[in-house]
Amino acid sequence: MTISREVEAGLERAVAHASPLPRNEGTSLELDWVEGVRVNLSAVERRAATLTTRRSVKKEWQAAWLLKAVTLIDLTTLAGDDTPGRVRRLCAKAMHPVRQDLLDALGVGDLRITTGAVCVYHDMVPAAVAALRGSGVPVAAVATGFPAGLSPFETRIEEIRRSVAAGAAEIDIVISRRHALTHDWEALYEELRLFRQACGPAHMKAILATGELGTLRNVYRASLVAMMAGSDFIKTSTGKEPVNATLPVSLVMARAIREYFERTGVAVGFKPAGGLRTAKDALAWLVLMKEELGRRWLEPDLFRIGASSLLADIERQLEHHVTGRYSATYRHPLG
Repeated sequence: MTISREVEAGLERAVAHASPLPRNEGTSLELDWVEGVRVNLSAVERRAATLTTRRSVKKEWQAAWLLKAVTLIDLTTLAGDDTPGRVRRLCAKAMHPVRQDLLDALGVGDLRITTGAVCVYHDMVPAAVAALRGSGVPVAAVATGFPAGLSPFETRIEEIRRSVAAGAAEIDIVISRRHALTHDWEALYEELRLFRQACGPAHMKAILATGELGTLRNVYRASLVAMMAGSDFIKTSTGKEPVNATLPVSLVMARAIREYFERTGVAVGFKPAGGLRTAKDALAWLVLMKEELGRRWLEPDLFRIGASSLLADIERQLEHHVTGRYSATYRHPLG
């Protein structure tokens, strides 16, 4: 069951990366702006609820949206038993995330679909860089004492530098949560400025660990400070907290991105991570980005989804679209 030429044309535009955006160089710390933030919890929850109850994407359009979601995934392995072999298999999946027979059946077999990146620990960066060489798929490395962010500061800085030197094009750093919890925004800003400097040419994604920040107001404030400090992306979670990416938190962060863009003219990316496991989850976050930030935020340079098992479920849903039958998850392995 192929998708229509109209949908395919839109997908071609979506798969192709948009014109490169300038880096977020950051601004001075504007404490009046940060301290003036207010968040209406009930309004946020009502708005987030409408994203999944009043929107529906079906049939060939759903297939196209799911293929788009594939291109936005940071395919991730962050386990204590990671090996170079596992990382190489993950990279092979990142370069060919959907089976060719499914792409052919959908009529898009000629499109070069890859995931947005592969995300690994520092020690696995060399293996990932070697496996992805020439593919155009970047390597992202978690750093700065991931996931707790409590390593000695110089150790965290050195970890960034070594990952960049090893070939990581993106660095996912974690903030010191205590700065946000005690409202020491100056300390958070200075920490992030130094992290950004250590990243050099690599793009920096600031992980806010929103499940540990206490309130949505803290989430909004930390988002602003991270962008003022020069973060290219703001990211919800490490995936290791009890509560990770949720729609209400993501909505608040998207609103912060929109306000920063309106004030500075600089577009900052967004990455939800942790807990996004199904194709239905992917569609909900795509709707959120499209409605809150616009079509431009559906490109890999402004939106990523941190996930591991999500890709298998998307591929499974695409096979159902083609055959009308659901296959077992084990038929869509990641590594």
